[in-house]
Amino acid sequence: MQWDLPHPYTQSITVGAEHVDGLHHANNAEYVRWCEQAGWAHSAELGLEVANYQDLDRGMAIRHAEYDYILAAKQGDELLFGTWLTRVDGRLNMTRRFQVFRPADGALILRAQWQLVCIELSSGRPRRMPQLFKDIYAPAVVSADQPTVELSDE
Repeated sequence: MQWDLPHPYTQSITVGAEHVDGLHHANNAEYVRWCEQAGWAHSAELGLEVANYQDLDRGMAIRHAEYDYILAAKQGDELLFGTWLTRVDGRLNMTRRFQVFRPADGALILRAQWQLVCIELSSGRPRRMPQLFKDIYAPAVVSADQPTVELSDE
């Protein structure tokens, strides 16, 4: 498995019966939910949680999302989600990318990208990022110029 970018934040999930649709594969909507979970977990790992967003009356909201479903996953499959911040402009905008592998066979399952905008939670209107967001998110940005990491089976 070859990550597109180095040093992903990773999170594993196992596809359960509740995630499978009538086509006998993980429903596309589940990937949206799993990406959201991975994004929040990465944010928390960096030091920003929902409580911080609420205290500051600011949040990063998805304004555009793209999901490229490459292969289907089935019930019982373990999936490894990798996510990165790839852009933080320090004003309003941030970009988060995702990649999903099935470690059992190294198959690439999904690539996704979110364009996020900082909003004032109380009004829903775009507002500048608080200094805390810039201080935590900007140093976490990963560049395509950095060497990528290959996952081993170990």
